[in-house]
Parts: sequence; C-alpha cells; structure tokens
Amino acid sequence: MTTQQVKQRYGLIGNNPIYLRALEIAIRVANTDLSVLITGESGVGKEVFSKIIHDLSVRKHNEFIAVNCGAIPEGTIDSELFGHEKGAFTGATANRQGYFEFVDEGTIFLDEIGEMPLATQARLLRVLENGEIIKVGSSKIQKVNVRVVAATNKKLLQAVQNGKFREDLYYRLNTVPIEVPALRERSEDVYMLFRKFSVDFAEKNRMQTIKLLPEARSILEAYHFPGNIREIKNLAQQISALSMEREISAETLLSFMPEYGKARTNTLPMLIGNNGNNETVNERDIMYKFLFDMKKDLFELKQFVLRLADAGVVGNEDYRNLSVFRDLDDNGTNYQLSLPQNGNSENKNQNIDYSDKPIILNPEVNMMNEEQQAEEVEESLSLMDMEKEYIEKALVKFKGKRKDAANELGISERTLYRKIKEYNISE
Repeated sequence: MTTQQVKQRYGLIGNNPIYLRALEIAIRVANTDLSVLITGESGVGKEVFSKIIHDLSVRKHNEFIAVNCGAIPEGTIDSELFGHEKGAFTGATANRQGYFEFVDEGTIFLDEIGEMPLATQARLLRVLENGEIIKVGSSKIQKVNVRVVAATNKKLLQAVQNGKFREDLYYRLNTVPIEVPALRERSEDVYMLFRKFSVDFAEKNRMQTIKLLPEARSILEAYHFPGNIREIKNLAQQISALSMEREISAETLLSFMPEYGKARTNTLPMLIGNNGNNETVNERDIMYKFLFDMKKDLFELKQFVLRLADAGVVGNEDYRNLSVFRDLDDNGTNYQLSLPQNGNSENKNQNIDYSDKPIILNPEVNMMNEEQQAEEVEESLSLMDMEKEYIEKALVKFKGKRKDAANELGISERTLYRKIKEYNISE
C-alpha cells in the first residue's frame, strides 16, 4: 500500500517531508514482527501509527489493544498486563486474563512506555525476548505470540542514564524507531488540518463550514500549537460551534486563542537543565547574561589599563623609570618587558608585550593588593560558570548544532566556537 493510499484510508493530512518519512517507515515495517518504538510529543498522533502497523501486518485479523501505561497504578499494572491467579493478592477472587494473553497472535500498543515501573519492565523484556509470561501469583510459564508497538513522549535514553528505564529493554523496543514530528515543525500542514477538522465538524452537525480570511490564516500558521493535533482540532471545533460568523477574521480567531499573545511575546529560549526538565529563561536570566558580559569587559579593560599604568605606558610619570618586568610563560621561562628610558612619547609603545598574561609587579608598584585580586577572580569565575552553563544547555537543546545554539544565545557562531574551546565543553 502506498503512502497516499494510507493517508486516504486513515484520513491523514500532511505533506511535511519528516511526517511522510515517518509514515513510510511505518508502512515498510508493518509486515514484519519487529518491535517498534514511536516517539513524539503528546498529541502528535502516535496511536494512529500503531494502528497502521497492525492493519497492514499479517496479524490484522487478530486482536489489537492500546494500553496507556501511565494510567495504570503501579500496584496493579502487572496484573493488568500479564494476569493473575485467584488469591494472588487481596481482592483477587478469581483468575484473570491479562492483556498479553488476550491479544495473543495480535498486536499490543503500549503508550507512555516511559511511565512503566522497573519491575514491570523486567517482565516485558521476558516477553520480548522469549515470548513468555508468568501471571501474578503463579509459577507457571505461559507462551504468547504478541507484536509489541510502544510509544513515548519522553527521552528514553535520558531515562536510561538516570536509571529510570532499563537499557536492555530500550534497545529491544527500539528495533525500529519512528519519530513523529510536532505540529510546529509542520507549519505547511497547519491550515490543511484546520480545514479538515472544520469541514468534518460542519458535515457531522449539518452546518455551514467556516472559512479563514487571509490575515487569520497567517496568524494560525504562525502559532506553535503546544497541544499539537489535539489542540488544532479543538480550536476548529470551537470556532465552528461558537462563532456567529462563517468568515473568520483575525480578531475573531484571536478571541479563541488566548494563548497566542503569550506565545508571541514569550520568545525566550527553552533550556534543558541537568534534571531533564525544561525551564523558561526569564528576564532575570537574560539580565544576568548581560551583566556578565559587561562585567567581564570591564574587568579585562581594567586589567589592561593597570598593566599599561604599572608598565609606565600611561599614568604616573614615576612608572616610566621602571625598565624591566618579569613574568613566566607556560614553560616556566622568564621573559622581559622593555620600556624606553627617555620618556619620549613617540617611542612609548616600543618593545611592549601586550600579552593577555598579567604582569607580575613588585609589591611597591602593584596597583591592586592580593585581596582585591582574589575578589575579582572569584567573582569572574562565578560568572564564567554561569556562562558555561548557558552554553552547555543551549548545545543540549539543539543536539550540538552550534549555529542554532549561537542564535539562541545571541552570539556569533565563531564566538560560540571560541567559548567551547575556552571552557573545554564536550559536545
């Protein structure tokens, strides 16, 4: 069956290349018994892909069941999936058939697999590797032949690293990965989806179909739709049912989209912290960044001027009588900074090393005492840690893409590259 035929059969809308590629993979893997892991944000339509895989497989005449692992309490999920024997626990008054036994020779869709408890994950791994289940309260091994399709809106690899998901189960499920793109990545499909949902609603309720005016359509396509397909479907149905007008203006559309204004103004970057949770960068964080850049520039300028003043290039005339200052290079060898003795302004800048290394002066001529220097260094290091953290978070968010990370941070790609080397950040 071709991609176009599948789209017509299941009423799928979209010409986005990433979306079509995901659909093509689902079609090609359907006629095998390989495990499939479907990833994508909530509301992108992952369950539809699982039905396509089942309906196009040799198991299409057998049972298909969808199970939301996140909706089943941890204490009963083993019983729900694998069944239990009478008396296995309080309230088990009879033998119970689990979902895997019920769907034998068919397909089970495990949605939100990332919410599955670790103990249940071990049981599921046994099913995938050996086709065996053991009911709760029983010691008898029972054979089943079930195709497993799993889905999640979480980053399972990160869950593996955090010890919340079994690594062996992840690779067993991820035999064939399918990533369904979010609606904000399919801007060319937004209007078509809205049109489909509004037409379907109008036909079902025998009313005139609404039509978006050009300005309203532009607003619709610019919105990011955090709720994905569910959100745009709800919007189309709300406007169709509640709007007195059939031609929807921009003003009318915005009255049904209270989140649009927030989405337009909230353009601050989203960074991923060490705990894996997303957090919005607020104005205080941006202010910290500006203050850091300003403080660093002032600190470098102050150090430069002090070096020139201490060396006698600028400032107090007494400093010009100093002829030699010593510093150590990276190899521990001495080098000299020579200064003119006649005070001639034309020769003032001759033989002067403008190295970034601070010049070590005698206590009598040093303009900064040790306490001040320690204070400056401590404050500078604190701000440098903050900048390093911003860069690391941006790189994680954009999966190491420097150009996107640089745009997010408001710096050039060349500057970002220099900072990565300076802070020894691994990508």
